[in-house]
Amino acid sequence: MTLDTPIGSLYGVGPKYEQYFNKNGIFTIKDLLYYFPRAYQNRKDVYKIATPVFDNMPHSYVLTVASEPKAAMIRRGMNIMKFRAFDDSGSVTVTYFNQNYLKDVFRVGATFRFWGKITAEKRTLSLNSPSYEPCVREEELPPFVSIYPLFQGINQKYIARLVSQIRPCISTLIKEYIPSEIRYKYRLCALPYALENIHFPESDEALNAAIRRLTFDELFIFALSLSQMKTVSSSKLAPRMCDSDVSGLLALLPYELTTAQSKVISEIQADMCPKNDIFEGNLSMFTRPMNRIIVGDVGSGKTICAAAASYIACKNGYQCALMVPTEILAFQHYESLHPMFEALGLSCELLTGSTPKKEKNQILSRLKRGETDFVIGTHALIQTGVEFKNLGLVITDEQHRFGVMQRAKLAEKSASAHVLVMSATPIPRTLSLMIYGDLDISLIDTMPPGRKRVNTYNVDSSYRTRLNAFIRKQIENKNQVYIVCPSVEEKKENDLDTPDYNPFIIDLKDDTPPLKAAVDYANELKENVFPDLKVEFLHGKMKAKEKDEIMMRFANGDIDILVSTTVIEVGVNVPNATLMIVENAERFGLSQLHQLRGRVGRGKDQSFCVLVSDARNPKSKERLQIMHTTYDGYTIAEKDLQMRGPGDFFSSSDSIRQSGELGFNIARSCSDNELLHNAFESAKEILKTDRSLSKPENALLREKVSEICNANVQTIS
Repeated sequence: MTLDTPIGSLYGVGPKYEQYFNKNGIFTIKDLLYYFPRAYQNRKDVYKIATPVFDNMPHSYVLTVASEPKAAMIRRGMNIMKFRAFDDSGSVTVTYFNQNYLKDVFRVGATFRFWGKITAEKRTLSLNSPSYEPCVREEELPPFVSIYPLFQGINQKYIARLVSQIRPCISTLIKEYIPSEIRYKYRLCALPYALENIHFPESDEALNAAIRRLTFDELFIFALSLSQMKTVSSSKLAPRMCDSDVSGLLALLPYELTTAQSKVISEIQADMCPKNDIFEGNLSMFTRPMNRIIVGDVGSGKTICAAAASYIACKNGYQCALMVPTEILAFQHYESLHPMFEALGLSCELLTGSTPKKEKNQILSRLKRGETDFVIGTHALIQTGVEFKNLGLVITDEQHRFGVMQRAKLAEKSASAHVLVMSATPIPRTLSLMIYGDLDISLIDTMPPGRKRVNTYNVDSSYRTRLNAFIRKQIENKNQVYIVCPSVEEKKENDLDTPDYNPFIIDLKDDTPPLKAAVDYANELKENVFPDLKVEFLHGKMKAKEKDEIMMRFANGDIDILVSTTVIEVGVNVPNATLMIVENAERFGLSQLHQLRGRVGRGKDQSFCVLVSDARNPKSKERLQIMHTTYDGYTIAEKDLQMRGPGDFFSSSDSIRQSGELGFNIARSCSDNELLHNAFESAKEILKTDRSLSKPENALLREKVSEICNANVQTIS
């Protein structure tokens, strides 16, 4: 067995299951080894049956089977099996549904460690569908059970069994690539130890050490990779634009630019049209490429800055491509920018996945011949067959929705092009230098004049009746409502993947109000609360075409209430939406809540954001109070960093791991600011003495970084 051995070589993985794994980015033994648990069940603390439990959470019980299991049919398709089990404090009825095969497992006198919730039903204590493990000696049982992210065809026991096959080989398969002086300096455990204990933790201390080491690794490699990518990009050339005058474009605007917008446009002009050309002779027509990101709140005016950059490129004879994550956003950008560019004598076209084939071929032909100046589109822009005659500027909107390699793939459409990206995620200034290390940063930290503040309120579920009345009032006033839920669908009580643990908080028992699920809540509103209104739901698991269709209907006013997951973070402009309700608000980061709040308040009417939370934890209440009193995105981001660490700023919106993506796995849950700082500082120290990582002692490190960097410029299927 090697790290590159296909996942299908493991016992129990046939062709069908290998496809399931491949579909979710797991192709090799290494991929499975780095498919980390998302949570841990703490089963080492054993409770007695008679112990009062008030937290409504599952616990461990070591019980002996007292009676023969008896099975009965409740109704067609539903069987039930029961038996009694006991400890020295009392007895309980254990029940399983549609699992009659377990009769041969639970023999009278056998002892098991059960994991579940004991409930009182008609004076009888019950333990329904608990997990179980045979228990000969309690001290030999693992203290923690790993809970993995699940996908089609895979359950917890199956994936744990596969990882167990790799366990004996970890020490021989894994090689250290971080220099020993760094590991000693920051007291990092060995990599084989970390990988074994992330899957099979032997104690709290071992788990924390594993998490700390693997988090450091991801941040450290990320920092080195950014540096390498920046070195490569700075060695390239891009066209030097001679004419940087944007007054023609600005004259078409019905408003004045803010000071921040003017500053950003000046920075773009300096990048694309440098006054002091460092090149001589035949190279004078080239300059270093712009690699800039515009970061600003939702509605702060980033698009017009990008339009100015596009205008500069087009009027200098070059083509420009703007890529956005959704069709509706592409359409809205096209609707707003096309008339302006047409008035300036420049052609602008729209290219998305739903563009009819005949029309698409015509657009592709015009792009190749250079007859189209400016194209706005979705991922369709990076597909095979899209060719430009003279691409000089590449722009990506909603940066957090695109991976680095997708950005690079669009830039590859030209031998030399300037790159501009936009993000509505407010990032703390100190952290942005780390996250966007390969980009120069432009901040838009002021809002356009006249923009009304979105009044924000914190309530609990006791306000539900009043809140529903407020929803109806908004709709009676011809406005629309967003309702955001943290999950897609409600999960079953006995689903092992249900407990919402965090790997950094092994026992999360103090603050777990039930989750509102988008699909279930939408149906409840549609059938029981607002049967006379048009209610729809939207979530990330839906097909792209279906999501775009629903968002288009909402933007056109055909839907009154849109119940959604955070997929609506992506910047679709709906001026008629005046109320944003966020359920289980304690589950979201402050920066994410601020972005959601920015979805409303874009029209003439006063808008509102209501954060609903039944959380009793003082820290959760303190965080939500910040949203009530603070409206500046950067202040909120700084508070978020202080209270929760940098984890939310590293999170990917896509729950499916993409092989080779320069992103984060375990580091997205990092809450250790010092570890973040140490990882980036260590990368700087190494690069000071070995910029290209060519020294023999850094060979394995160079291999690791090259692997990441190369993967991020591969073609996307």
